Amino acid sequence: MQVPVMNKSGKQVETIDLPADIFEVEINKGLMHQAYVRQMANARLGTHNTLDRGEVNLTKAKWYRQKGTGRARHGAQSAPIFVGGGVAHGPHPRKYTKAMPKKMRRQAIRSALSALLRDEQLVFVDSLSVDTPKTKEMRSILELLAGTESKTLVLLADRNDNVQRSVNNLPNARTLRASYLNIRDLHQYDKVVVPLDALEVIKSIWGRE
Repeated sequence: MQVPVMNKSGKQVETIDLPADIFEVEINKGLMHQAYVRQMANARLGTHNTLDRGEVNLTKAKWYRQKGTGRARHGAQSAPIFVGGGVAHGPHPRKYTKAMPKKMRRQAIRSALSALLRDEQLVFVDSLSVDTPKTKEMRSILELLAGTESKTLVLLADRNDNVQRSVNNLPNARTLRASYLNIRDLHQYDKVVVPLDALEVIKSIWGRE
């Protein structure tokens, strides 16, 4: 498939052919959803913890005598029904990680890229650079490329401090290294700006093995 390539002024300067094995695969919503759930689950720390009645720092002595008080029988003040007592069936540290075969993960990324291309959410630019970190200049560039109201993700081939600092100062834009491409970020933004050097990284990583 041929797509236009823009310059920083928003004008088309050339057209390029995109590899069909990355940008024209069958769009599998179920696979993308599975990859998204896996990514979000694997990001959870699972460090939540509550104390049960055997772990709270209270005496385990019987609170009051068994009979004659007119109250219910209780063995300890650490019971869950009392303020300051333990928590019944509360959460404890656990792992939320989910497994997914590598081929399925790779196909989910290809499916996401194909969906973005189909919906005209990918914007290809010949190069994206600024001499010094200038948020105002970068805002103007992104408005020409992606529109004024769009949440924009800018892919980078390598570390570029000037571009990163300029983009990340904007409330509706952020940068991401092309080698860190993931299903969550691809679906989180309205437009994805792809410089040609970042496109080469995508081809090298996500092309057919």
